[in-house]
Amino acid sequence: MTGADGLAGTIPGRQRPGIDILLVLGVSLGQSAVYSLLSLIRKLTYEVPLNQQTTTMNPSITPDQPWLDLTYQIAGIVFPLVPAMLALYLLHLAGQRRQIGFDLRRPWFDLGWGAAIFAAIGIPGLAFYYLAWTMGFNTQVSPANLAANWWTVPVLIGLAAMNGILEEVVMLGFFFSRAACLNWKPWVIIVSSAVIRAGYHLYQGFGGFFGNLAMGLVFGLLYLRFRRVGPLVVAHILLDIAAFVGYALIAPLVDWL
Repeated sequence: MTGADGLAGTIPGRQRPGIDILLVLGVSLGQSAVYSLLSLIRKLTYEVPLNQQTTTMNPSITPDQPWLDLTYQIAGIVFPLVPAMLALYLLHLAGQRRQIGFDLRRPWFDLGWGAAIFAAIGIPGLAFYYLAWTMGFNTQVSPANLAANWWTVPVLIGLAAMNGILEEVVMLGFFFSRAACLNWKPWVIIVSSAVIRAGYHLYQGFGGFFGNLAMGLVFGLLYLRFRRVGPLVVAHILLDIAAFVGYALIAPLVDWL
């Protein structure tokens, strides 16, 4: 069976791409989208305006026990990657694993384009977040809240890498390939993926939703152009490193973060 624009591969008789999509999303980012919606509803029902609330990301679990906190953080990096590994395994069974471009065959292409996409999206993304927050459509996002330890920056980089791999492997490589097997049109795949991506960022507010909707549309178009998820993984990791590590380094020095 072939799908839109050659994205799909040969599907064995027992493979069910629609069920695969639901199961992978159900244990990963689709589940996150549901909880994110519930989080937004809870925040909207507070008496405090949305832009006066703070969304805390990447907190310490046991700040008074650094070794145990580090163990928690490592677990928080490793276990969310399991759905990405599941997605890759299902793609392997379907003969689609090599098609998504999550490999080391073109490292300079992936790094170069990833850095370029990061530069193109990073500053406009920060400007959009600031505008949404000042207009009252978004919470104030605090992206890095680990206690100060020797491992703080490496863990933040690890969390950024986990986010980039999980989101782009699942929402681009896996989702696009399996949806194409259902004969969805390319624009339907791009929009569906972007809406789900936006949905699991609703916990930040409406700014997080629309900002990530735009990012999802751009990433989807670029994925169809590159036929490789690698550059988008690199771009996402760089965006999160800038947000997490940049915040951790700058926040103690200023009073407006």
